[in-house]
Amino acid sequence: MANENLIKAMQMIVDELSQQADGHMIQSKVFASEGFSKLAEKYAEHAEEERGFVARFIERMLDLGAVPVNGDKKASQTITDPVEWLEYDHKVSVYGLNSLKEIMKMAGDDITSYELLKEYYMDEEEDMYWAEEQLDLIEMIGKQNWLVKQM
Repeated sequence: MANENLIKAMQMIVDELSQQADGHMIQSKVFASEGFSKLAEKYAEHAEEERGFVARFIERMLDLGAVPVNGDKKASQTITDPVEWLEYDHKVSVYGLNSLKEIMKMAGDDITSYELLKEYYMDEEEDMYWAEEQLDLIEMIGKQNWLVKQM
């Protein structure tokens, strides 16, 4: 079997990313119920992207001879305030990107795994920048004006 540490890291990604996808779907539904349709659509799309990466990491693990498991997932909070959610989600992205950098080092000369990790990193980085832009916009135009734009 390939690099066992890399396999363990990919399993962690599968576990945590599938949890995040579910969380983003829940948040999407919460935002839709509050009338924030643009925000709901953004997080519904984000959940689908994450599910796509989960599938790709599972496929890569199988290619490397590992058998993925449906690991335990810890409960996570649901936040009804969109701005509080954005702040929380941004922190998760920053932490995740730092962890992902370390996992990318494990790929070593496994170019295929490295490229998948790189693509996932770039997707997450884009999400982090989007959240930063929204938080900056909130600071400039105010929370209420930003919320109106999310309807």
